Amino acid sequence: MFIMERHEKILKLLEEHESLSVKELSDELGYSPATIRSDLNDLNKQNLLIRTHGGAVVKEADSTNKQLKEDFGYRTQHNQIEKVAIAKKALTYIEDRMSIFLDASSSSFELAKLLSHSEMRLTILTNGLHSAQLLKDNSNVTTILIGGTVKGNSNATEGLMGAGILNNLNIDCAFLSAQAFDLQNGMTDFSLYEVELKKKVVEKVHTVYGLLDHSKFEQSSVASFASADQISVLITDHRLDRQTIEQYAKYGLNVVQTSVSSKNKQKS
Repeated sequence: MFIMERHEKILKLLEEHESLSVKELSDELGYSPATIRSDLNDLNKQNLLIRTHGGAVVKEADSTNKQLKEDFGYRTQHNQIEKVAIAKKALTYIEDRMSIFLDASSSSFELAKLLSHSEMRLTILTNGLHSAQLLKDNSNVTTILIGGTVKGNSNATEGLMGAGILNNLNIDCAFLSAQAFDLQNGMTDFSLYEVELKKKVVEKVHTVYGLLDHSKFEQSSVASFASADQISVLITDHRLDRQTIEQYAKYGLNVVQTSVSSKNKQKS
């Protein structure tokens, strides 16, 4: 395979998967990790992809693609298998009679699906419309929807109009996702309205759980709402590369990965 053909194959794979590690590309194409790294660096210089620590992500073609990624309907489908696994792991940290906060992310929505059938007695605060809709039918759960403005295809109530309730409740923990994460900027997101609410939540709760699939790492978005030091446990899927995990461990960040499902094992 010539270099040009290999580059075209890499770009095609990224279009299909949106993010891939050097190891995944090396295994798929049958070339050494050193060759793949060189290819990714060349493609990054040509502005054809975004180089990340340990791999690459697809470059957004235009503002329409960006808007699509901000759409909740799209996000619920993107990396859904990984998000379901992350939600199942997050559920193990929740105990009876807890008071918790769920943000409006698609990862927290997967956790809300599990909690909607839970027999635990819980108080759940959320700014997620779909999560509140699910949880209200569970008689064991007291659901509090934080008020605000609703617009477009967003799942979130925006603004701080209902945030005062955070001062009146003792909230045990929060489950938060983000558009991106790195050690320098922490958890970052594109919605300034949601960022302001999440900042207040992080300041209020005792424990912060980050729910992030592998595609979110070593990137940064518009505004930060939680530093790496403020995250108690970072829950991610099995596809986050070992080098990044070790880097975070040296920093002192507690990272918990989901296990590889039998379905994924069969594919590999």
